[in-house]
Amino acid sequence: MAGNGPMKEAWIKAGDLPLYTRILGDRSAGAPVVLVHGIGVAGRLMLPLGERLSASRQVYVPDLPGFGKSPGPRRALGVPGLAGCLAAWARSAGLRRAAFLGNSFGCQVAVELAVRHPGLAYRLVLQAPTMDPAARSCVRQVARWLKDLPGERASQAPLSLADYRSCGLRRLLATFRCALRDPIEEKLPRVRAPVLVVRGAADPIVPRRWAERAAGLPPNGRLLTLSGAPHALVYARPDELARAILPFLRE
Repeated sequence: MAGNGPMKEAWIKAGDLPLYTRILGDRSAGAPVVLVHGIGVAGRLMLPLGERLSASRQVYVPDLPGFGKSPGPRRALGVPGLAGCLAAWARSAGLRRAAFLGNSFGCQVAVELAVRHPGLAYRLVLQAPTMDPAARSCVRQVARWLKDLPGERASQAPLSLADYRSCGLRRLLATFRCALRDPIEEKLPRVRAPVLVVRGAADPIVPRRWAERAAGLPPNGRLLTLSGAPHALVYARPDELARAILPFLRE
């Protein structure tokens, strides 16, 4: 599945903060898709999926404040702050209505945005949503992350490590603590937009029990499982993931 034209780069304001943004595809296609990255990493890990989706619609891949190339406030933003910045960024980008696809912690930001700005998100794709309420502790999450690492693509590790160094240990840990305190299970029932939860069957961070519960909480939610796949499907299985979610985006 090939992309549609070269990638463009732009700095788009989220209030006072400029967010580095990659734009792929043709805006004249279907409703745009915004890809929201996880903790510590940046939008470039979402690019393999973005390139596949751009064959049929325009795709925006921002770096959230303080991550990747985007500057952030001195103090790390929590989930509400990041979602507020993302909503302000979307308005600056001229996006009145878009699908939001989050990976891992990006799902928490996307859900917060959908609850606070229901008219902005017409579809949500939650690819490996954190945090599982049954493992809401640093020790359990790190143990699951270590268990997932062997299943991810080897080329992901150097990219992730470089992004971790870029955002800094203080911001990384502060954001992680905010993620642990964020009760996504209380927000999902308030999401008006259709929600598709996508899980890799080999993902230890998002076990089947939690994925099934997460998909059952929104009024219009469903679950899709990809066999033998790890946590970061956006990078490890972009072709398969794009084929799986496009019918949902077209509904």
